[in-house]
Amino acid sequence: MSEPRSAPTVGQVVLGRRLLDLRERAGMNREEAARILRVAPATVRRMEMAEVALKIPYLQLLLKAYGISDEEAEAFVRLAEDANKPGWWQRFHDILPGWFSMYVSLEGAAGVIRSYEPHFVPGLLQTEDYARAVLRSGAIGQTRPEDIEGHVALRMRRQDLLTREDAPRLWVVMEETALRRPAGGPEVMRAQIDKLLDATKLPNVTLQIAPFANGPHPGTYGPFVLFRFAVPELPDMVYSEYLTGAVYLDARSEVATHLEVMDRMAAQAATAHRTKEILRDLRKEL
Repeated sequence: MSEPRSAPTVGQVVLGRRLLDLRERAGMNREEAARILRVAPATVRRMEMAEVALKIPYLQLLLKAYGISDEEAEAFVRLAEDANKPGWWQRFHDILPGWFSMYVSLEGAAGVIRSYEPHFVPGLLQTEDYARAVLRSGAIGQTRPEDIEGHVALRMRRQDLLTREDAPRLWVVMEETALRRPAGGPEVMRAQIDKLLDATKLPNVTLQIAPFANGPHPGTYGPFVLFRFAVPELPDMVYSEYLTGAVYLDARSEVATHLEVMDRMAAQAATAHRTKEILRDLRKEL
């Protein structure tokens, strides 16, 4: 049986979708593919849905049955071997929930990340002290000092993607509430606002604040993140978190609705230029 793990890497998701496409092009259903491997059809489905690791012997049998040339099959297997390697975040496995491991993988592979945050500064833009204050509040359900420090370290490591060579575009709409709610005291909040102002200088970061005075908007139901990828096998995806887990949505209708809401919120929120002024004014109040 293929080996299960907490969450797939993006590479496994992409290759799973390619494997599904190759099977369908070969005119086979899952039952026929399963007979080749002498496994249950559910195993083939789990491979294609990236619910289990990609076993190389299984791949080699399927690719041959699908009529893939030896050269193409070797290239596919090499990609699978790379995809099966744990991501850097796996060293945080003792504190990282399985449902969030997938998020970190998607975040690292996305070309565009659009985020709506009504309660806190987004993790990619937090300072260490702000992150620590938020985590100590029990927002993640773990308040042991060692767990908190592990989460802070993970959060800071994630931020490296904003300044890497192929950095994604980050576009955040954040409620004024997130900055009015004190976390760690005035000094921590001043440093947090300074970090936000520094982030607005990055060419790949757009930050907009939704002021109280602008009234309600269509996104007030809760936070969500929209990912867009360069690889055609990965559709746009929406991540929505709740108290004990999260959901990942990739149905076109659901993604389209979230995208429309995000666009409307961005049009209603303060412009990027005005947001800088709001941040400076808030800092003066602290």
